[in-house]
Amino acid sequence: MRAIPTPPPRPAALSLHRSPMHNPPMLAAAESPVTTIALAGAELVLDPLGAALWVEERLLVVADMHLEKASAFARRGQMLPPFDTAETLARLARLVEQHRPRAVVALGDSLHDRWADERLAPAARDTLRQLARGCDLIWIAGNHDPAPHGLGGLCVDTLALGPLQLRHEPSPGPAVGEVCGHLHPAARVGVRGGSVRRRCFVTNGARLILPAFGAFTGGLDVRMPAIADLFAADDFEVHLLGEGRTFRMPASRLR
Repeated sequence: MRAIPTPPPRPAALSLHRSPMHNPPMLAAAESPVTTIALAGAELVLDPLGAALWVEERLLVVADMHLEKASAFARRGQMLPPFDTAETLARLARLVEQHRPRAVVALGDSLHDRWADERLAPAARDTLRQLARGCDLIWIAGNHDPAPHGLGGLCVDTLALGPLQLRHEPSPGPAVGEVCGHLHPAARVGVRGGSVRRRCFVTNGARLILPAFGAFTGGLDVRMPAIADLFAADDFEVHLLGEGRTFRMPASRLR
């Protein structure tokens, strides 16, 4: 394996200017049955593919893509179908084409490990280059990918924009305007004859935790302390990812 080049230092935090109002709006289609929530005064659309859209700022946010997870397992002798990166990037490209953001923000753990960018196939690199031609790519550092990489765009620790603070891991205690990932939330709800478990967004109107966007990522039940303790008792709701829409459910109705 070739040596990993020393990447340039990244800024610890980045503050973006608000988008001028004359910029063309994102195409969060009004006819699309997605959920809109208010977060610290910002209006966000929750796309059923697992992304959050700040329409006013033309910002598309995803979390925990874990690109090249299958190849990381293969290096350790556990063979998985090597298609996770292609599927994940195809969904991201679909969102960019649909919503036309000025920037895509990846909330950390975009790569599954520090060598993942070396294992990316040429087609995956081409997809990222094509995405970067139409919008800015902002990569927030995660625990799986704490160092800057060579995939283009800007690597930062956190991002501040208006009332929102975007980061990888949730901060302890109350955090108004925080948008984060890391925890891979999922929830189980009762249905006739059994129950259904889905990835989900979690919010209480002050903080938003995004579901993992990667094709091979698992989920942590929102009732587990790592997630539930970030909110007052049952003072949150989930938006489960469904086929073509999201489903809102208060915490009190979860199993």
